[in-house]
Amino acid sequence: MSVLKVIEVMGNSKISFEDAVRNVIKEASKTVKNIKSVYVQDMQVVVEENVIVQYRVTTKVTFGIMDPHI
Repeated sequence: MSVLKVIEVMGNSKISFEDAVRNVIKEASKTVKNIKSVYVQDMQVVVEENVIVQYRVTTKVTFGIMDPHI
């Protein structure tokens, strides 16, 4: 039987939305193991003087719960 857990993680990037998602995975994987998927729930940008300066994402990160007895 597999059990999954979902956490909400926000990330950002000065490059792109895709890079912001990569940053979410990179940072979350430092403390969360067995990541299965990332669902992008929301995307937004920060604009200064009519130029996008930051891309932001709100994600749902799904990972497997490991059984310590295996």
